[in-house]
Amino acid sequence: MIYHLFDFLKDYDIPGQGLFHYLSFRAILAFSTALIFSIFAGRKIIDRIRAKQIGEDIRDLGLEGQLQKKGTPTMGGIIIFLAIMIPVLLFMDLTNIYTILLILTTLWFFLIGFTDDYIKVFKKNKEGLSPKAKLIGQTMFGLAIGLAVCFSSDIVIRENVKVEDSAETVIEGSVEKQDVVKSTKTTIPFVKSHEFDYKCLSPFKGALGWYCKWAIYVLMIIIVITACSNGVNLTDGIDGLATGTSAIVGVVLGIFAWLGGNFLHSDYLNIMYIPGSGEIAVFMSAFVGALIGFLWYNSYPAQVFMGDTGSLMLGGIIGVTAVLIRKELLIPILCGVFFTESLSVIMQRVYFKYTKRKYGEGRRIFKMTPIHHHFQKEGIPSLIQKPAHAIPEAKLVTRFWIIGMIMAIITIALLKVR
Repeated sequence: MIYHLFDFLKDYDIPGQGLFHYLSFRAILAFSTALIFSIFAGRKIIDRIRAKQIGEDIRDLGLEGQLQKKGTPTMGGIIIFLAIMIPVLLFMDLTNIYTILLILTTLWFFLIGFTDDYIKVFKKNKEGLSPKAKLIGQTMFGLAIGLAVCFSSDIVIRENVKVEDSAETVIEGSVEKQDVVKSTKTTIPFVKSHEFDYKCLSPFKGALGWYCKWAIYVLMIIIVITACSNGVNLTDGIDGLATGTSAIVGVVLGIFAWLGGNFLHSDYLNIMYIPGSGEIAVFMSAFVGALIGFLWYNSYPAQVFMGDTGSLMLGGIIGVTAVLIRKELLIPILCGVFFTESLSVIMQRVYFKYTKRKYGEGRRIFKMTPIHHHFQKEGIPSLIQKPAHAIPEAKLVTRFWIIGMIMAIITIALLKVR
């Protein structure tokens, strides 16, 4: 809103109004506002949640210190939601297609998570929203994003751009021209052009091939968004783990959005230039600021849990952002922690069912899943027994953060690996 106010008053000589044309300035404002709100307003929201007796109902999994968390305020995702939305509405270009899609993403996944937590807390139903209902909600929105990418004339990429000084307007390195194309291309490491076209997966040519390649692309978008949302949800099992890891991922996605939305930077790094996507960097700045502020209360020992209200929303934002900046195929590396958490659950269930059919009793690969619980648990027979002793929760979270940072650095480094 402030961005549009200054844009409306552009004909007046107001000191400093030109700063709002710079993504860097608005990104700093978004980060700072989200951080300050989540720290200072977060305290009041937590007190309000506690007054409403909205506490976490802890299942006894035999983990050290677990039962001590019973009654800790939950649904803290409300803090993250507000801390993201306020700076986004204040400092972003609300007419930008990427801004609109990310706002809708935040709202949609917040509502799914809020509904789930509401059923658990107020309806006293521990199951919450059924897995099928969650999956339907995630899939429907993934389809909507896929169709937007497919049909929106504002979601394009630029190919083979040649700069002509007389024909372009440059603002902070961005170039405005009309030679843009609708494309199913995305970013992939280890190849010369750093690009992969989904049309390569289509078995058809001609008009049928055109429809087929977009269908494949939309299907991939649905899978990525659903997987990211559920991956963060599974990771949110111990204090600060999902919060800190999501912040690390958010920083990298913000950097990619900044570079991909800037003609000079994308040209220098030889990466895909996506006009208008630089606005996503402002959103991700608010995203990271909100998470760091929330971590003030969510770090061990947690004073508040984000609940599904936060975790499903964070995963949805990460998945949609990766799709919009054409970096979805980097997700298994960048989101290595989330990917491993999800994979551990799948492996455990498949192996348990297989051994139950073969031997009459189910066996485990890990002591407990998601995999972060494997490192907290002792005394359960499983294929993998190391570590022999449980790792303290605070140390375990810190080590996962370090792994997340390493994966983030590797992902960024892949920009130059061909």
